[in-house]
Amino acid sequence: MTHARVSRLRPRAIAVGLSPVVLGALVLGAPQAHAAPADDVRINEVVTTGGVNDSIELYNKGTTTADISGWVLKDDNNSSSFTIPAGTALAPGAARAFDVHDKFGLGSDDDARLYLANGTTLVDSVSWTSHSDPSWSRCADGTGALREAALTLGALNDCVAATAWPGSGSVSNADASGVFGSDLSGLYLEGGVLWGAQNSGKLWRLVPNGTGGWKPDTGWLSGKALRFPGGTGAPDSEGVTVTGSGSSAGVFVASERNGSGSSRLSVLKYDVSGSGGTLTATKEWNLTSGLPSVGGNLGFEAITWVPDSALTAAGFRDESTGAAYNPSLYGAHTAGVFFLGVEGTATVYGYVLQDSGTATRIASIASGLDGVMELQWEPQASRLWVVCDDTCDGEHRTFRINSSGVFAATAAYNRPSGMANLNNEGFAVASAAECVGGSKPVYWADDSNTSSHALRKGTINC
Repeated sequence: MTHARVSRLRPRAIAVGLSPVVLGALVLGAPQAHAAPADDVRINEVVTTGGVNDSIELYNKGTTTADISGWVLKDDNNSSSFTIPAGTALAPGAARAFDVHDKFGLGSDDDARLYLANGTTLVDSVSWTSHSDPSWSRCADGTGALREAALTLGALNDCVAATAWPGSGSVSNADASGVFGSDLSGLYLEGGVLWGAQNSGKLWRLVPNGTGGWKPDTGWLSGKALRFPGGTGAPDSEGVTVTGSGSSAGVFVASERNGSGSSRLSVLKYDVSGSGGTLTATKEWNLTSGLPSVGGNLGFEAITWVPDSALTAAGFRDESTGAAYNPSLYGAHTAGVFFLGVEGTATVYGYVLQDSGTATRIASIASGLDGVMELQWEPQASRLWVVCDDTCDGEHRTFRINSSGVFAATAAYNRPSGMANLNNEGFAVASAAECVGGSKPVYWADDSNTSSHALRKGTINC
């Protein structure tokens, strides 16, 4: 998606290894005579100003579900309180935010306190001496001190500061001049083939050009036009991926709308074996109704596929059940989970897409970025790359499954020093087989086709 760069409020960075910024004392309640799960529930994030109502987020750092029905939230005034609704439970590793502005306001010098349902047994308390900018977040979740961070209510806190690119700072063009034009977006490397999705409803199959870059394959010299099932429409194709069965089993494209129309957040499957110049989707999973409403041009920007085996081995937790992910619950599917990035919410959502056409959302991951433009699963490192464009100055983040079974940020990287702040909406990582001298190639797709080049090549450390 081509867009102008937008200035947005971002948290002030705190360097890794330095003490976090703490305003006011962080006070944990003394041990009380209450059920063990209560000791695991902590105030995790506080929002006191800005475009979000005054809110307090709770987090369960334990290993069992905590029933927090009837528990009480207060500020520094005992006469005002918010009672958590009946039937509210907090799964291990889960966060939930409560809008308290109708009951009390959170000031610039204030407290947030959590009590059991009796209203007198203190569970946890935090304090601050200036308004949030935009969030006061505990880092690490549930245990650390408050620090300034991005707004992540209802998800894990953004506790990662960006560091230098983990590879060479040098970047070079990886295509001939004027091949693609603007709007080249998602990328996916499949061995010796680089797949590219273009916003204008087009798919590219690229092969090595002999000089370290890529060129359109025979039969794909102008790309191939994409259509929705039935042969109509032009998907605004933003991301592309394949499953463990390879492209012979279908190429999957993430689309945010039909042409320039309203939101139509879909995953489309294409048979790419034919010789024709137009590809009609063999299946569509339209996920629009189950996601937050966003503008037509702020929907799906990214897609990647993660095998079930990698998720179960890491103890991944299924958001829809609150238990460990069990692939057998979902019948015939692709033996993996599709993760999709929504630009407008800067959130990554995980879906099981069943062969029957049913889709189940099993994960929601706050990126901590101002937008999500690309996703890549790197199996050799068991990490998920989440990429932003020039809106975030080209920041890349990696996520891994933590001890609570959810994806959490493990690192944030600035763009390579030798690359301008380009509108990079595509990113692809080579396999371990391409490691030479401790590094391997990576590629970016510049949606703006800066200086008539849409593809660039760099490296990361193996």
